[in-house]
Amino acid sequence: MKHIARKRFGQHFLSDGGIIDAIVDAIQPEPGQAMVEIGPGLAALTQPLVERLGHLTVIELDRDLAVRLRLHKQLSVVESDVLKVNFTALFKGQKLRVVGNLPYNISTPILFHLLNHVDIIEDQHFMLQKEVIDRMVASPSTSDYGRLSVMLQWRYEMENVLFVPPESFEPPPRVDSAVVRMIPRAQPAPVDFQLLEKMVQVAFSQRRKLLRHTLGAWLTERNFAGTFDVQRRAEEVPVQAYLDLALQLKT
Repeated sequence: MKHIARKRFGQHFLSDGGIIDAIVDAIQPEPGQAMVEIGPGLAALTQPLVERLGHLTVIELDRDLAVRLRLHKQLSVVESDVLKVNFTALFKGQKLRVVGNLPYNISTPILFHLLNHVDIIEDQHFMLQKEVIDRMVASPSTSDYGRLSVMLQWRYEMENVLFVPPESFEPPPRVDSAVVRMIPRAQPAPVDFQLLEKMVQVAFSQRRKLLRHTLGAWLTERNFAGTFDVQRRAEEVPVQAYLDLALQLKT
């Protein structure tokens, strides 16, 4: 029976063979590697991946799709909301490659959830809304640069590796998509995650105003005695400057 895409799960199934081949080539799976696919759907990407790997773990929320996937002997199926999956415990701390066509409606929460498990991740390849990837890889002093840019660039080297048009999916989404490669940094700045997240959230809360109105006031409340230029807008501050500030606050 044909599976009908469910809007509540943000389902858009990849169907373009050329794009599928290009994604697999970008991932370069090798036999025996530990890999997990988030949201395998109708297994368009799953099948070529498992053929190269020999075994693949998939995380699927849709019960009907999970039943289908369990028929494949080379797949381990985790039927769950990905935001509830403890990747570190599930894979017993082994180095892990993560791939997936992420649902657009929860892509950012998934990226932040995986930050909790970045120490065991070798790399990540995700298909996302192109607009989200533009924000992930954005440089300072651009309109795309923001909270997502800072938080992810702190922990990952990232690259937009492939453009994916709407007609590559069934049903087609109303937006362009792209594939991003994310490789964890070997020596990220040792900042406190929650502190950095709150600090960046405050900084970009009113991005058109100078930071003295937002982050400056927040720093004053914390009796900050260090140095930081608040006579600029949040988007003008490089990632490293935010990290340096977080390190000053930590001491």
